Amino acid sequence: MKKKITVALLTAAISLSLVACSNKENVSKNEKLEDTVVVYTTHKEEMLEAISDEFTKETGINVEFINLKGELADRVRSEKDNPQADVMFGGDTSTYMQLKEEGLYEKTEPQWKDELDKSFKDSEGYWYGTIKTPVMMFYNKDLLSADKAPKDWSDLTKEEYKDLIVTRDSLSSSMRSTVCALIENNIKTKNEDAAWKYLTDLDKNIKNYYNSGSVMYSAIGKGEAAISIAVLSDIIDNKENNKMPLEIVDAESGSVVITDCVAALKNAPHPNAAAKFVDFVGSAKVQAMIANDFNRIPTLDSALKDSPAWMATDYKAMDVDWDVIGKNQSKWIEKWETDIIDNNKVEKQ
Repeated sequence: MKKKITVALLTAAISLSLVACSNKENVSKNEKLEDTVVVYTTHKEEMLEAISDEFTKETGINVEFINLKGELADRVRSEKDNPQADVMFGGDTSTYMQLKEEGLYEKTEPQWKDELDKSFKDSEGYWYGTIKTPVMMFYNKDLLSADKAPKDWSDLTKEEYKDLIVTRDSLSSSMRSTVCALIENNIKTKNEDAAWKYLTDLDKNIKNYYNSGSVMYSAIGKGEAAISIAVLSDIIDNKENNKMPLEIVDAESGSVVITDCVAALKNAPHPNAAAKFVDFVGSAKVQAMIANDFNRIPTLDSALKDSPAWMATDYKAMDVDWDVIGKNQSKWIEKWETDIIDNNKVEKQ
């Protein structure tokens, strides 16, 4: 039986002897697959449960997933000399680039790797993108008319938007990636001082930072603020399923497009099961399942054609150098958290 375990119980949990399911008809006899795979992740539990169930059905391998949110990379780093997990699933390209340089991943060769566009994978086979995640500005059209709404990221610092903006806090991986992309873009087009001035001015206009996406959307719905930033799939979900009056902004300088990735960890306790999980979770079948059931945009074209029509939405992507972000992300986020964010605005749930 597959179980979800907390971080606090991780060490004890993985030391237990787990008995795998017996259904391994789809597994080659030449593979010596372990009975368990431990996955560190940032993805929502409902999606992880669905993926884990299908993986166990297909392979007989038990899945233990541990959701680490904004602590994923730090956890993997801290266990470099004694890995406690097999797979890292979730997190952006820049994080994977950095951890690859630190020697934390094992090469894998999933069956679908050649189909994947080179912009969504490591050239040496250390990590692969499985989900495209555009991060976009949006607003409550009952509170703000289209002509008064922001047209680009630079508009968010205008005085007219003071206390009209709410966002996620630094525990959100998409928010951290967006902040880093905005820093990199400002440095590239202006200079580093301009980048930090932009974030300082933005903080002045932000009414609250939330560590819960649902609470943030609730604030928008209740009219506590008119403008926010979120991944496109969540905006679509709240607009269509929760009937919220939201309007998406196709930013003039482009929206930040994050690629959520997967990688097998070096010296993992269950290396063969790890490689099998990477192969499974990025397959067209699973990407299409995630697209239809959880509104996540595939990186494989063969999965995209079987996905909801809105995923073909045309939007401008910001020109971002994820390699530069990977090299600077830690110090940039630390400075943002310690020197920029007004902690009095951080709403704890």
